[in-house]
Amino acid sequence: MILSIESSCDDSSIALTQIDSKQLIFHQKVSQEKNHSCFGGVVPELASRLHAETLPLILEKTKTYLKDVQAIAVTTEPGLNVTLLEGVMMAKTLAYALNVPLIGVNHLKGHLYSLFLESAAIFPLGVLLVSGGHTMLLEAKGFHDIRICAQSLDDSFGESFDKVAKMLNLGYPGGPIVESYAKKGLRDFFTLPIPLKNKKQFAFSFSGLKNAVRLQIESEKAENGILSESFKENLCASFQESAITHIMQKCKIFFEKNATSVTQWKYFGIVGGASANLALRNRILEMCNFYGVQLLLAPLEFCSDNAAMIGRVAVESYHNKEFSSLDTLQTKPRMTTF
Repeated sequence: MILSIESSCDDSSIALTQIDSKQLIFHQKVSQEKNHSCFGGVVPELASRLHAETLPLILEKTKTYLKDVQAIAVTTEPGLNVTLLEGVMMAKTLAYALNVPLIGVNHLKGHLYSLFLESAAIFPLGVLLVSGGHTMLLEAKGFHDIRICAQSLDDSFGESFDKVAKMLNLGYPGGPIVESYAKKGLRDFFTLPIPLKNKKQFAFSFSGLKNAVRLQIESEKAENGILSESFKENLCASFQESAITHIMQKCKIFFEKNATSVTQWKYFGIVGGASANLALRNRILEMCNFYGVQLLLAPLEFCSDNAAMIGRVAVESYHNKEFSSLDTLQTKPRMTTF
């Protein structure tokens, strides 16, 4: 089996995956959300220290399996350098002690393979990747053939939810909190802009929408002095509607291009932590049904960062004999390649 480690941001996670069956033997994730909530976002140095404390405790639970481990996999890119380093140093130590090969894994590729935990991968497919740090439309034709078709010019979909939550003093992480407030509000109460609506760019952008939310908050404070619960609910609903409409407008272009392509994909997946947003899932499902494409979803438990998805990618790398050495395996805060 393969032991995999994930520490790219604020989730400490370790998993064990059988190489031949792809079965998940062990998985545990410890979130740091409560530790960072008072800051309204992730503090890298604090996250690093928490990984240093938590990862060994999770590893202790896998000791009876270590004799059967044939490779160590670890997230190397993209992510916070100080947190990636915690996982990489543990991976190198284990690989040296057990005398097994190392496998460096791209975190975003891990999200894609969260669709195929304990099962064979399906290609070709289109993918919407929405996480705290990235928003992308991908065309995946194989393990080594993944192309970025569109991505955000600034903030990500998930990041914009976090920032709106922070402006409204709702807490962290912002995604589920803003979504819960949006369910109680009117999505057409505020007229917020749809990013890049009249632009030809096949890309995403959320900074302008985030600024429009800020202006609404400042105006409300200037007029009434406080932000009522109904104001927060309506603003969250209006913000979420604009953000999702923006996603859908770009996805429509993506689907229409696929409809005229010689090699069409018949599957479309949503991955990443923000893919847990049910309003987004429902809108994407409607589009998939319209274009006759089957929607693939990762289990909610594995939408956010986890080591199981890293182990699933590592299974493919192991079969391809794609290993890293102790000397060459390095952290890469910015993504270099899929």
